[in-house]
Amino acid sequence: MKEAEGRFEQILEIAQRLENRKSDLQVAAAADAGFPVSVTGMEVDLAVGYLLSMEDEIPWLENRRPYGVVAAIFPYDGHAVMLGRLGGAAMITGNRLRFSFSSHTPRVAGVMAEICKPVRALDPVVGVNNREFGEQCVEDHDVRVLFMSGGSEVGQAYRGRREAFDKVFFAGPGGMPAAVVFQDAEVEKASRFIARRAFVNGGQYCTTLKKALIHRSLYDAVRNRVLEITAQLRVGDPLDPDTDIGPIRVERTRLSLERAIESCSQARLLCGTVNSETVHPIVFEAESGWTIPDLELFGPFLVLKPFDDPEMAVHELIATRYGFLISFFGSATRDYLRLFRENYGMVYDNPDYLLSPLRAAFGGKKESGWIMERIDGRWVTRDGDFYYSRELVRPQ
Repeated sequence: MKEAEGRFEQILEIAQRLENRKSDLQVAAAADAGFPVSVTGMEVDLAVGYLLSMEDEIPWLENRRPYGVVAAIFPYDGHAVMLGRLGGAAMITGNRLRFSFSSHTPRVAGVMAEICKPVRALDPVVGVNNREFGEQCVEDHDVRVLFMSGGSEVGQAYRGRREAFDKVFFAGPGGMPAAVVFQDAEVEKASRFIARRAFVNGGQYCTTLKKALIHRSLYDAVRNRVLEITAQLRVGDPLDPDTDIGPIRVERTRLSLERAIESCSQARLLCGTVNSETVHPIVFEAESGWTIPDLELFGPFLVLKPFDDPEMAVHELIATRYGFLISFFGSATRDYLRLFRENYGMVYDNPDYLLSPLRAAFGGKKESGWIMERIDGRWVTRDGDFYYSRELVRPQ
């Protein structure tokens, strides 16, 4: 415990260095991926606040020991958040974090490497593609824990390489994170959350909403309000602090949007366009009898659908291959809550925030994530949400 308190000094240092380079990260993220400076600024503030409060997690570490080297492949979004959440957890637990970056964000990688360079517990790897970095981790016996994110095929590839590690995390695709609006929900609260969470950072988080099922008695009011809020979002120059959605510069994201639009051709397009890198928020309206495709999707895309029978709506939502995140508004019965928790890693009860708190549990179920851990010589697989610091230590 005393060692953990000493490690907190390093965490304070990285928090200060991250804060000092905030503007550099904003410019780099805008140039690499088109992320608005306002959003990257929020990410840095969230990460710094989390790091400054890492002492709160010291009691989780009692009578436990670190693994050693933890390796991670960072996604192309949320770099400051990843550094705060995973880097902070690695530091407070006494591990060393070795991490690589997406090829889509070379400028961000350079700034992050400079931020982390003086901190002994952090080892950023720049200029190595993720496939090569992953192979290095498999071959390096010092790497005991591997954390990765990506498409379903990435998870399957590393599931087969688990013998090289003691623990493997896979934060898989979010699929189409959902919201459900029950009959007794507050229209304004539900509408604002749906519109803002669908399109924050151009929908380029695994936690951004992609579909919303709404009780028919509230449907018109919620749909109209979602469209009003969406129309107010500013699409444009990512360096402009008033911009909400910058250019979608990652080609694979644009391609996934084009495929999603084609898959939803039977639904009614309410708003949105894709014009090269300029993407205005896309909102579809589905008929109640039409099943929303179960897509692996990134970007500013949302499908709205009315329902009459809440039980049918709940069963439609849990039928997904992806069990990452669901938010509900109004009152969910005990059975509905049970079904949500059995099928989704994260279940938000009437949420009202734009970016999720970093000390909240994170993780999905089904194809959206799993953890494989070697315990007493055998492999145990589990899914669902987890807390980073608690997962990066093992019993004495």
